[in-house]
Amino acid sequence: MVMETRFDPALVTLSVLVAILASYVALNLANNVTQTKGRQQLIWLGAGALAMGVGIWSMHFIGMLAFEMPGMAMAYDVPLMILSMVVAVVASALALFIVSRETVPIGSQISGGIAMAAAIAGMHYIGMYSMRMEATILWSVPWVVTSVLIALGASFGALFILIRLRDKTDHFWQLFGAGI
Repeated sequence: MVMETRFDPALVTLSVLVAILASYVALNLANNVTQTKGRQQLIWLGAGALAMGVGIWSMHFIGMLAFEMPGMAMAYDVPLMILSMVVAVVASALALFIVSRETVPIGSQISGGIAMAAAIAGMHYIGMYSMRMEATILWSVPWVVTSVLIALGASFGALFILIRLRDKTDHFWQLFGAGI
């Protein structure tokens, strides 16, 4: 049986805007990591990881609020929901740490992209698993693989742009593009 579903366009739009803003802020903060040393570097790295992790988590849950199933009650398993946020923040921290070194060889760029994609996909699928409702979620393997490939492509692109802009002072539009 196929269930009727709807999306609230305003919440979907807000979700996308939150993702773009969070990505821009995190990339901008991460850019400061390479400009500092010691304790300040850790503060910038932590701020970037929090901005990215909490930002993608917020985007996801605003998107889930936009998803409506008339007549179906839905709740969330709170520990799993918290785990999804922790995964997003920790994997974001790993990705930003990897690409914050003075030189970032191609292997590190790939590792950073994989870590960032793990932040996105891990948060998403743990968040989806935390849903409690009468309906059963059926996963389409090709669409799951596609979503992970999109996360990988977006992560590689954003981190590649971040690395290339390190020594540039006027980089607002490039980082904004990377956030998108």
